Amino acid sequence: MTCKRILLVTQYFQPENFKCNDIAFELQRRGHEVTVLTAIPNYPQGKFFDGYGLFKRRTEVLNGVHIIRGFVVPRGKDSKILLALNYLSYLVSSCFIALYLVLRYRYDAVFVHQVSPVTIGVAATFVKKIQRIPMYFWVLDLWPESLTAAIGMRNKYILGFFSKMVQWFYRNSDKILISSKGFERSICEKGNFASKVVYFPNWVDSALTMNADVETPTVPNGFVAMFTGNIGESQDFGTVLKAAEQLKDNTNIHFVIVGNGRAKGWVEDQIVQRNLSATVHCVGSYPLEAMPATFAKADVLFAALKDEPVFALTVPAKIQAYMSAGKPIITMINGETKELIEDIGCGIAVDAGDAKAFADAVLYLSQMSSEQRSELGEKGRTFSAKYFNFELQMNMLETIMND
Repeated sequence: MTCKRILLVTQYFQPENFKCNDIAFELQRRGHEVTVLTAIPNYPQGKFFDGYGLFKRRTEVLNGVHIIRGFVVPRGKDSKILLALNYLSYLVSSCFIALYLVLRYRYDAVFVHQVSPVTIGVAATFVKKIQRIPMYFWVLDLWPESLTAAIGMRNKYILGFFSKMVQWFYRNSDKILISSKGFERSICEKGNFASKVVYFPNWVDSALTMNADVETPTVPNGFVAMFTGNIGESQDFGTVLKAAEQLKDNTNIHFVIVGNGRAKGWVEDQIVQRNLSATVHCVGSYPLEAMPATFAKADVLFAALKDEPVFALTVPAKIQAYMSAGKPIITMINGETKELIEDIGCGIAVDAGDAKAFADAVLYLSQMSSEQRSELGEKGRTFSAKYFNFELQMNMLETIMND
């Protein structure tokens, strides 16, 4: 592939842990010149990372990648107002920086890492239109559907506004990359975009294949069903805790929750209120490098999402990570994730929101022999190594950007 000057637009970048980090550093390693337009890091803690701020490290170079950080209002904790200001402030600052960049530099392509909020596409689309270059839009979070699923937004005017914005992004994209095959239906309902859609799934982070000498959580003795990642409203911990209530007399079964997020405080309060402290444990957040050793302490790994139409179209990135660990997986997610787990045979998939079925799945796997659980886990590891390989995905991306 001819080496290109690429502008990667994302609200989240190193030291925040997102897949766009891998893309930027790997494209740079392969000889491309990569500039990242991002924000002052503040996810998920809700405050600026140490060493970063309004007047600190707004520009830097990491592994050859040039990084420019727009100002944002920190997202805070459990505040919808601060979160909205966080999104809005990045929209404004990224547009001003994008205007500066297009007047000073020339790019060959712009790549959008589209998680929430979708408004990050505004600055990228300006760059695409002004410089008349290809734009590649990687959709990891469907909008406006996510507004309804995550915060219960029902206002037809607000949803209509974001729907029009998304259509504008899709019309101006040369390719629309999707992390889940189920996204294609939603995208094509918004316009004649079928010819632009390319399946580009998440991959297993290289850190998950190495054993690092880092601190890991202490877990109780017994059978451990572990969750790792963002502890948010979408992850349906209300139903998870209902399942834990059904199993609390089985004192050998423990639910271990590793991570952080906006709903963590609520989960911790509910553990106490429901008298689950003996079997449900929030053990804090640990870096990605600690995950291989952390996964090794689990007997099964689980994931859940609320019973919302948009979540039936997605496969969370943690599923690939879980597969790489060679552990059985329990999912309480409808649609594509459920079908994937059932097709591979690497665990048990139950309907979203079904606390009894989830509890039954945990109990059933706890009664299996370790050899039987290993057989299930190995199916996931084999599938992951074949289909969620980072090197292959990057080869595909270069091919897409060279067409």
